[in-house]
Amino acid sequence: MDPTQRDSATPVLHARGIRKSFQVGDRKLEVLHGVHMELMRGEVLCLMGSSGAGKSTLLHILALLEQPTEGQVLLDGVDAWALDPIERASIRNRRIGFVFQFYHLIPELSAVENVILPGMIAHAHGTSKETAREMKERATESLVTFGLEHRLGHRPPQLSGGERQRIAIARALFLNPELVIADEPTGNLDSATGEKVLELLFREQEQRGLSLLLVTHDERIAARCARTAFIDDGLIQADSGTPIPH
Repeated sequence: MDPTQRDSATPVLHARGIRKSFQVGDRKLEVLHGVHMELMRGEVLCLMGSSGAGKSTLLHILALLEQPTEGQVLLDGVDAWALDPIERASIRNRRIGFVFQFYHLIPELSAVENVILPGMIAHAHGTSKETAREMKERATESLVTFGLEHRLGHRPPQLSGGERQRIAIARALFLNPELVIADEPTGNLDSATGEKVLELLFREQEQRGLSLLLVTHDERIAARCARTAFIDDGLIQADSGTPIPH
């Protein structure tokens, strides 16, 4: 769909009846029990829940990283899991940015090289005409903006946790996605560093008009989001603690 023709009243992300189970030996472990949720365009939604409630599993499904056992993930009304794998990979690459708690940077690559990875994938798939030089220039500009001008050639093992997470955010934003999903982006950082990373993420969300789904355990972070939903025992709960109507 042409971005200029997208209806602002249509959720950028709509999960319908998401179920996920895993086979553990002869036992079936059910993690998600029919999750329903919406994220509107430009909205900041916080998802909270106890450890083991299914938060990360749900995020991986919404980001098209892991297939649900049942249910639909609609992006601008299109069921992404009904698409063929190549189309789905292109959507994941170009329209969704994912920020991991533990960064998931490639240790052998420099900061700049890690940032341009989504662009290299898009170029290899023929969905980007940007040259390697142009990508490097954009990645460098992004890292300078993020205060990492002295770390451009450094590899992840040479960097602090806060520096790695800023690189991970720059990578997630490199192809200007409309949707960013962040799985406890400050959970592996000390409070001062986490605050700086969070300020960066919120600043970019506001400037770009991103739809942001953010998982956190911190109620102070949740208070800064437009809306908070809770996941408990594989189901989304409303702010009041009652299940959202299906």
